[in-house]
Parts: sequence; structure tokens; C-alpha cells
Amino acid sequence: MKSQRLKFYQTGTFTVGNRLLSDEMRSVQATVDRNNSLNSGHRACQGCGEALGARYAVDAVMRATNGQAIAVNATGCLEVFSTPFPESSWRLAWLHSLFGNAPAVAAGVSAAMRVRGKKVTVIGQGGDGGTVDIGFGCLSGMFERNDDVLYICYDNEAYMNTGVQRSGSTPPTAITATTQGVGEHPGQEFGGGKNAPRIAMAHGIPYVATASVADLRDLEEKVTTAVGIRGARYIHIHVPCPLGWGSDPALTIQIARAAVQSGLFPLYEARHGRLVKATKIRRKVPVTDYLQPQKRFAHLFGKTPNVAAIDRIQAIADANIEDYGLLDSHEDPPISLQI
Repeated sequence: MKSQRLKFYQTGTFTVGNRLLSDEMRSVQATVDRNNSLNSGHRACQGCGEALGARYAVDAVMRATNGQAIAVNATGCLEVFSTPFPESSWRLAWLHSLFGNAPAVAAGVSAAMRVRGKKVTVIGQGGDGGTVDIGFGCLSGMFERNDDVLYICYDNEAYMNTGVQRSGSTPPTAITATTQGVGEHPGQEFGGGKNAPRIAMAHGIPYVATASVADLRDLEEKVTTAVGIRGARYIHIHVPCPLGWGSDPALTIQIARAAVQSGLFPLYEARHGRLVKATKIRRKVPVTDYLQPQKRFAHLFGKTPNVAAIDRIQAIADANIEDYGLLDSHEDPPISLQI
């Protein structure tokens, strides 16, 4: 799919501008023949970032493959809210694996299709629990074998389906059921967890990318790019969870955007272990724009704000900005998104 940067002449509106583009330049969701892969009737919470991310990602796969795709889905929120027995909201061939073996099952399906001479794209799907933790061994094996699978992680930063327990993707200071707001250093400890996209890059696989529901065109383009590549591919999508994060469902996109524009969640692409592209930050914002709307970080902003912890989180964002080159030299000074 060709792409071009759009310039928006209106601010403070929901104008998308697709009517100004030719048909081949429009996003998947702007076309009347989109697949609606994750259809109506699912049980996702209001404002669920994962449902939005999955809809856009899988629809992009279906357009790029002309409908020749199979999805293998790990146990987790996405599986639970989309397939309450005997119903399903999926409009493609879809398999439910165990919590930890979706990458292995997807690799097996891909091998079976190859043996049968079928040109079918196989995608594996899971949350951060089934990807970064429980399924991590299977995922690493899929990477090192370079299995022909596109694996997508929908990262909401905890085990949301089972009661909001900490995962390997839970950020520092975040309150969960297993990292509670007590003690000298409440919430998730600094230095814990793992950076799954960087670990995927360390395997030297053909394609790794990060994406966010804050930039859905970018998400679609990266999925489309990945479909056109053979071998193991990994896309890590940041998807806010209003229930687990204690945020207003209406602010899902704004919160996701604050994560990107503060530098806490950099958007980039890598080929064979080397960074090839990073999305520049349009308007840098402080990390407090991201943290304050979420109850899981409320303890940082009490009567006596935890300035030291906030500064450490800001330092993480600033390091990302430097490491990935996210700011142009002429970038405007930081402003607040006021969400």
C-alpha cells in the first residue's frame, strides 16, 4: 500500500480527510469493502484499545492478502470477549490456542499451508501476558526458526482478563493486583519486565515494528508492510485498557497519543535487527500528560507528589527520544495535550 503524510488544515475536530484522497490511498477502514474482521457483538469494554487495534490490524491483513489469512489467537482478553461459546465475532478463519503456545500453533498452521501448496498468510495474536510472559519461549522459537508467521502483540500492560495482575510489560510505578500501592516504593518496581520489540530485534528477524491506536494509519501501513515480507515478523501494538488503567473510556486515543508524544512508547520499524525508521514526535508533551488520567498512577499525584518517581519516568521517555531520534532539531517546546 502506498502512503503519504496527510496535512490537516482543521484543528480541534474529528476530520480525517480521506475524502481528499484517491481510492488506493485511503485507509482500510475508509473503504466500503473493508472486511470488518472483528465484527459487532463482541463483549469488549467501552473504550477498549485492544478491540480497536485488532480490528484495524486484521482488516489490514485481509485487504493485503485478498482475504487469504488465518488467525491463531492465544487465551486472553481478545479471545474471551470475541468468542463466548458458541458465538464468534471473527470474520476470518480463526483458531484458539492455549495461553502460551499461539506462536507454535501459528508456525504449525503456516507449515501445513506450505505443504499443501496454499498461499495463506498466518497471523498469531496475543496480549502481553500470552506474548511477553507465558508464550515467550514459543515466540522466541518462532523467531529463531524464522517461521513464516506475522505475530501481533496487543499490549495493555497487565493480565486484564484475570484481574489486572502484573505482566512483563507493566510499566514502573503502575498499580496492579500484584504490585499494590503500598510500601516505600508502591506499584511496579523500576527495572523490571522486558522490552519485547527489542528482544525480537535481537533475533535478527526480517521485520519488527511498534504501533499504537493513537496512529491508526501508521498501524495499517506497518501491518501491510509486514504481510509483504516472508519469514518471522513481529508487531507490538500499544492498546490502553480503561478498566485496568482506571481511565475514562472516552480518553483511550488521547492517552495512547500522550504515550507516543511523550516518548514513553516510541514508534519505529526494524529490519533484520537494525532500526530503519522512527516516527518523529509532532509535539512533545511531559509524561504527566500520560500518567495523570490513569488511576493506576494516582499515588504519584497525591497531597505530596512523588517527584522523584515522576522524574525517573520522564528520564525513560527522554532516553527513548534520544535513542530513537524522535525529535527534529526545530521541534517546538513541550506543551500539554490537556486531556
